Amino acid sequence: MRQKGRKLIAENRKVRHDYFVLETYEAGIELVGTEVKSIRLGAVNLKDSWCSIEEGQIWVRGMHIAPYEKGNLFNREPMRVRRLLMHKREILKLYGTVKQESLTLIPLALYFKDSRVKMELGLCKGKKLHDKREDAAIKSANREIARAVRSRGKQGLFG
Repeated sequence: MRQKGRKLIAENRKVRHDYFVLETYEAGIELVGTEVKSIRLGAVNLKDSWCSIEEGQIWVRGMHIAPYEKGNLFNREPMRVRRLLMHKREILKLYGTVKQESLTLIPLALYFKDSRVKMELGLCKGKKLHDKREDAAIKSANREIARAVRSRGKQGLFG
């Protein structure tokens, strides 16, 4: 029986710190059997990965899938370029957007969706240093507010 639902394998948390994520897309990924087995073990790193569009095809680069330890001769290069599977219209639309507005396609997450490996892509724009500081200030303020609300809740209604 096949699994249903979405199970997260790996997430690229650094992206939200370094980029503004404008839109997200879902894409399939072309893998070999031993890579899927290695992914099931969670041996994936998306940290420095990015996507490029060449000749009407979309490719993910810099994604590391550790070799499957029982795979011997069928193992592939861990950092090889892998093809993503999307509709042609979507790829052409993304290509136009990326070229016109100088945006970047970056993998946000890798997950199983009904026993198939899918990748969530983000159409991203780079943050400047002052944007990162502003985000840190907002997070800090929200943390202070949450702390104040929690301490106020512990005092009770009549305290």
